[in-house]
Amino acid sequence: MNQHTPYKPEHKIRIVTAASLFDGHDASINIMRRIIQATGVEVIHLGHDRSVEEVVNTAIQEDVNAICLTSYQGGHNEYFKYMYDLLKEKGANHIKIFGGGGGVILPSEIKNLMDYGITRIYSPDDGREMGLQGMINDLVEKSDFAIGDSLDVSLKDVTTKSAKTIARIISSAENFPNVAKGILDDITTKNKNTTIPVLGITGTGGAGKSSLVDELVRRFLLDFPKKTVGIISVDPSKRKTGGALLGDRIRMNSINNDRVYMRSLATRQSNLALSKHVNEAIAVLKAAEYDLIILETSGIGQSDTEIIEHSDVSLYVMTPEFGAATQLEKIDMLDFADIVAINKFDKRGAQDALRDVKKQYMRNNNLWDTPQEQLPVFGTIASQFNDPGMNRLYKAVMDVLVDKVGAKLKSSFNTTGASSEKIFIIPPSRTRYLSEIAESNRSYDTLCAEQVDIAQKLYGIFQTICSVLNVSLTEVERLCLGELGLNEDEILNSPEVSGKNDKKEFIKLLIAEFNKVKKDLSPYNWETICGWSETVNRYKNPIYAFKVRDKEIKIETHTESLSRTQIPKVALPKYKAWGDILRWCLQENVPGQFPYTSGLYPFKRTGEDPARMFAGEGGPERTNKRFHYVSAGMPAKRLSTAFDSVTLYGNDPDYRPDIYGKIGNAGVSICCLDDAKKLYSGFNLADSMTSVSMTINGPAPMLLGFFMNAAIDQQCEIYIKENNLEKEVISKIEKLYKNKERPTYNGTLPEGNNGLGLMLLGVTGDQVLPKEIYQNIKKDTIAQVRGTVQADILKEDQAQNTCIFSTEFALRLMGDVQEYFIDNNIRNFYSVSISGYHIAEAGANPITQLALTLSNGFTYVEYYLSRGMDIDKFGPNLSFFFSNGIDPEYAVIGRVARRIWAKAMKEKYGANARAQMLKYHIQTSGRSLHAQEIDFNDIRTTLQALYAIYDNCNSLHTNAYDEAITTPTEESVRRAMAIQLIINKELGLAKNENPIQGAFIIEELTDLVEEAVLLEFDRITERGGVLGAMETMYQRSKIQEESLYYETLKHNGKFPIIGVNTFLSSKGSPTILPAEVIRATEEEKQSQIKTLENLHKANDTKEFLKQLQETAINNQNIFQALMEVCKVCSLGQITKALFEVGGQYRRNM
Repeated sequence: MNQHTPYKPEHKIRIVTAASLFDGHDASINIMRRIIQATGVEVIHLGHDRSVEEVVNTAIQEDVNAICLTSYQGGHNEYFKYMYDLLKEKGANHIKIFGGGGGVILPSEIKNLMDYGITRIYSPDDGREMGLQGMINDLVEKSDFAIGDSLDVSLKDVTTKSAKTIARIISSAENFPNVAKGILDDITTKNKNTTIPVLGITGTGGAGKSSLVDELVRRFLLDFPKKTVGIISVDPSKRKTGGALLGDRIRMNSINNDRVYMRSLATRQSNLALSKHVNEAIAVLKAAEYDLIILETSGIGQSDTEIIEHSDVSLYVMTPEFGAATQLEKIDMLDFADIVAINKFDKRGAQDALRDVKKQYMRNNNLWDTPQEQLPVFGTIASQFNDPGMNRLYKAVMDVLVDKVGAKLKSSFNTTGASSEKIFIIPPSRTRYLSEIAESNRSYDTLCAEQVDIAQKLYGIFQTICSVLNVSLTEVERLCLGELGLNEDEILNSPEVSGKNDKKEFIKLLIAEFNKVKKDLSPYNWETICGWSETVNRYKNPIYAFKVRDKEIKIETHTESLSRTQIPKVALPKYKAWGDILRWCLQENVPGQFPYTSGLYPFKRTGEDPARMFAGEGGPERTNKRFHYVSAGMPAKRLSTAFDSVTLYGNDPDYRPDIYGKIGNAGVSICCLDDAKKLYSGFNLADSMTSVSMTINGPAPMLLGFFMNAAIDQQCEIYIKENNLEKEVISKIEKLYKNKERPTYNGTLPEGNNGLGLMLLGVTGDQVLPKEIYQNIKKDTIAQVRGTVQADILKEDQAQNTCIFSTEFALRLMGDVQEYFIDNNIRNFYSVSISGYHIAEAGANPITQLALTLSNGFTYVEYYLSRGMDIDKFGPNLSFFFSNGIDPEYAVIGRVARRIWAKAMKEKYGANARAQMLKYHIQTSGRSLHAQEIDFNDIRTTLQALYAIYDNCNSLHTNAYDEAITTPTEESVRRAMAIQLIINKELGLAKNENPIQGAFIIEELTDLVEEAVLLEFDRITERGGVLGAMETMYQRSKIQEESLYYETLKHNGKFPIIGVNTFLSSKGSPTILPAEVIRATEEEKQSQIKTLENLHKANDTKEFLKQLQETAINNQNIFQALMEVCKVCSLGQITKALFEVGGQYRRNM
């Protein structure tokens, strides 16, 4: 790879960077925007999940040279072409468009897009040939042209709020002042009689000014439905390169509105918080007759007051962390600010900070007679949706604008006297929970070591007694060991001792010492030692009997090989010494016994291998067909569902090109209850041999509502058929659909689909059955369904980016789901799959994956406990999901997870046995699949699957070898399934269910990884627990650092990857292109949109959505309301309704 020095631009270049709509893969664009900025460019970064309209509007308002995008989630053809067309339509086709998407965008598609007019789409081969800096140099050089060197605009274009005109005049003023002088003179003349107010917002860097501006704008737009606002936001330029990161837009959710204009400016000078062209920009916005202009500065120091020269009203934003109260005397803005906001009011010491700032403001402004509560100093938490402090601040700002400037902005916004108060997910008193767990687990280990020493000492005494008696250990154990210790009478009256006084006295001393030492051994541990022989015998017997939920289960303990060898399903150590036995029982133990290191259940379930059938593509019918294909002949149906990106982000299908292109690509499109019914049709969802896993996070409660209702209606259908009610029910449905188009299953039913679930398409069971019967069916069904919904919102914020609601609201939804599960006795369905898989896929090493995942799990435990839930009731509803690579630590990831979880749940939280059991699904590593020598991928997958099966995973998904380049084909999926079937059915050692237990390296690795995880718990505690660490993006940064380390070693060859950087073929192991690419068809996309349109025509949803919002506002259980709303409303309708009451996710840089 060639090394490139950064290109030096001739002109001031501005570029918008973003990841495409419904695409959370932001790692690449973050790297790109850093290099672009370091190459001297002013970068307006929007982050992930951005629509074409948002990007184009930003590009025009910011008057950029180019747009740089990544698209890894499919739909790129429609996305890029729509962007080109929209720019052309808005007269901005001078803006260059650059893009990339790894191997997702095929060479033929790259050519097609570039022929259409896209400036350049970079491929993986371009990256290998040019390097990152080489690609950026090419991009920047192609974007290096003047902006604003000529003006063909009129004042009329300004007064009609033409974003393109406004932006171009500001650019011309920045870049070519002489060119702009004429129009600026006209603007100055026009503005002489203008009284448009300017609100100046300034403050220290990191005070949350952008979030606060966004919250003010959101309230302004609600308060004044017809008024407009213009925003000028300033960020500093880098002195060394001239580049700048203009990052305010990424934090703003309210500005993509036709009543808002925003322009980001770089200071283009050192040590100043404002651009020297701010006056011209304000003048242009005044001429455009925006009703309010907001000017936000970059972060300022203590002596900076530049903002007051450009604003009518000034708002100073600070945080409680200013140091000693004397520091306030040094802040000049406290002399001049009309209003002060102490943002991030959830920080420690906020109330003291409010008191001190009010006192200083009072001194500075001689307001000695003003009551403190009337001073314009407010505590705010801008990051918290509908924060009371923000409401009061907004009202105060508007009142000052009216009183001081005479602005026609009399607010009718309702506020209460309430102060900002953080809605704590984890109570402040519990922020040390992870270190408490680490301390508790280490205490357990210390106690174990002490007890093991005592047991070993007892064994030594016991051995001595046996030697003196000259009898076998086993015989004496049988005769003499009891609950209280050694039976002295039994021993002294034995033939070996009777009549031999010299032996008697010695034996008495030994017995006394034994019983003295034994007092320090816990009764449980003594019982464990005494019962060891019985334990060994139970596993030697041909049949092992145990109980699960009061049901006795009998299992054969051995299998027979072709050589007629009896292979034990569970092998036990041959230990004799009590210390060894006790250590093994306390830290390892047999499967099914605490601490569950070797497995959760005494034996694996017969007739149900841990294989999961993964599918998701096109419409529900196509994925239904794939489910029936992959599960054919399997006694257990374990269906894992992948959803398309439109569904993952809680949206409905639409003809809009940037949405249309993603419908049914890289997952199945599900937008309503009928889609769910078709998706799982032919599978009895209430059958104990059927389980469904749904890989969905942000909108998980809605998809869960669709699933539960689909399951209920299946059982209603069974009831209808069993009671011969078909004619009556069909008659009712026909009346309901008179003059309406009823939904249908498109196409013929696949082999194995008996049509179950399709009778009630378009209706629900409560519409055709008596209420009492329906409620009984519902109650029984939801208690029987088996499966998992991922719903892990903490992991999404840390790694995968499919958050859609504010974090607090998303966690509340998770809690409401769990509460509903408890109230309705839903014990077989997991309310969350706490996922390390996506953390690993984002780049984390196995220890970090495990530590972050378990820390997230314990955070949910603490949150649910804070809501008053019983740990014994919610604990069993928690499950986990890990990735399995080839690193050595992956060999023990399940063992360590089970052990840490069990110890903490038992010792720290006092949970029962079911809640102590960590159940996990594992998937072979997607990151380890390579587009070079793809046939080698199956070898890696086989080794990873072997790790997982030997480690007693609860369920397993093996990736198809061609997933690195395309959606898996039926052939590759069958091969992937065969990998684990061959291990389970053919591999002899896999007939044993604890094959790695007892290996020295496995025990050593287990201890090393366990301690590494506990150390990570302590590091997270130092940052305020999981949520505190998320605020500083600790987890995300750690993941990215580890990803970079791996990529560096892969690139320089120090980490060998066969067929990628070593052992290359004679052709150099080039990237493989797929023979076929599986994408959703036009018919499938249009069918999904038609389904949606028919649903909206068939149902009046306003009252349902209103009731849902009222449920949220009144702090009632939202999921209970969703169970009804999901019957008639579409996914997008529900998402939008909840945005209004719960807040939208705010992206981070």
